[in-house]
Amino acid sequence: MDSSMHNPAATPEKSGLSVAMARNPIDVAITVIAMLLFGMYLIGAPEVYLHFDIYRSFMSTLPYMGLLALGATFIVTLGEIDLSFPSVMGVAAWVFATVFTMTGSIPISFLACIGTGMICGALNGLLITRIGVPSIVATIGTMFLWRGLVNVLAQGKGIPLVEMRDSVFYDVLVGRLFGQIPMQFVWFCLIAILMIAIYKRHVFGSHVLFVGDNKSSAQMMGIRVYRTRMTCYILMGAMSGLSAVFLLSEVTYFWPTTGDGFLLPALAAVFIGGTSVFGGRGSMYGTFVGILIIGSLEAGIVAMGVQGFYTQLIYGLTITVAVSIYALVMKK
Repeated sequence: MDSSMHNPAATPEKSGLSVAMARNPIDVAITVIAMLLFGMYLIGAPEVYLHFDIYRSFMSTLPYMGLLALGATFIVTLGEIDLSFPSVMGVAAWVFATVFTMTGSIPISFLACIGTGMICGALNGLLITRIGVPSIVATIGTMFLWRGLVNVLAQGKGIPLVEMRDSVFYDVLVGRLFGQIPMQFVWFCLIAILMIAIYKRHVFGSHVLFVGDNKSSAQMMGIRVYRTRMTCYILMGAMSGLSAVFLLSEVTYFWPTTGDGFLLPALAAVFIGGTSVFGGRGSMYGTFVGILIIGSLEAGIVAMGVQGFYTQLIYGLTITVAVSIYALVMKK
């Protein structure tokens, strides 16, 4: 006799799990991929991955790329792209460093930095939503514009920010919670939770998904398409500025190249996380897990004794396998 007849709760419980998997196939898939990957790290390099030091290192470095990836998830969900955010991060970082040098105030520098990022994001939004320049073309242009502006303003010189360590705000931004956990990771997790809630539960997240799926239909439904798109680009600029604040606070130095190297990892985290490049479908939780995967990949490869030359190969393989799994899952 079926055991479910003896235990009436068994069938509903199984049904509930099946429903959860059916409703969130991407989230389940990315979670399984991450668990398999970290399991491989544990087996291949237990002397590294059974100690807290490697995780503290991840927590120190992941937030900078992670904040950018969270912002980019909204852009990609729209069916668009932003290639300029590393340069926006650079110009916002220059503003932060310059204002701090002049005022010695972290809060004022923080606001100036975030404001600069939002202005840069608004310019991207205007070019794309009002003038009608394709997003890839517009953001290639502004990518060179902002990076060129940073180089001109900085004249190739760095700006030391060691005095930041004397401020109480330094500990709030990048101190160590309980002497172990980097505060930038705490802030990153809190912001990630907020972004997941907005993307999945708030009306704005629904509007982004509708606009990304079909702009004309979204407009007929009464959704303010232009405002939604503009807001996403402004948010991307704000996240670029926030990432700059945490990075400069950690290293206490500004370089004109600040932001370089974050473009591909951030976008890779978005795509690995299951956000469709065609728009209208995505997962902010998937992006969060994708950040953990991308951020740990190089260290995991090296820790297992694989030569660093294989890093890009494994990056590409991981992305290809992940997006292929999603394509197969979504066909069912």
